[in-house]
Amino acid sequence: MLDQDLASLYDVETKVLKQAVRRNIERFPADFMFELSKAEFAHLRSQFVTSSWGGIRYAPMAFTEHGVLMLSSVLKNESAIQVNIQIMRTFLKFRNMLSTNEEFKRKIEDIEKRYDERFEIIFHTLDQLLTVENKPRKKIGFTAKERLAKYGK
Repeated sequence: MLDQDLASLYDVETKVLKQAVRRNIERFPADFMFELSKAEFAHLRSQFVTSSWGGIRYAPMAFTEHGVLMLSSVLKNESAIQVNIQIMRTFLKFRNMLSTNEEFKRKIEDIEKRYDERFEIIFHTLDQLLTVENKPRKKIGFTAKERLAKYGK
């Protein structure tokens, strides 16, 4: 989950959430939280139309399930604690649903496989289009075989 989404759920400003995380950065190893790279951030910004003076200016933080759990120890307001409990319950329900529902799991794997095959075809086609052939090109147009033709004499 992104920092701005969590901040709205916890009813705090994104700036406050980021400050709390940075003050307690030792609680957030790389498998709990990471900042989006410049390329990821640029891609994310291109997905949302923002004005030149508004929108997000800094790369957002992305939190894993464990990072969201750790936020409850960093954010001290009551609403943050209650929201965190609800988020954890949602994660647990989702995990249980995935582990117990084999058909749902199989469908997700089928979708991933189908899209992987489609993207493989797309990438193969793009590779073919991008490869430049080095064959000599055939001249087109009119070419005279005689140097100085004497017509009508």
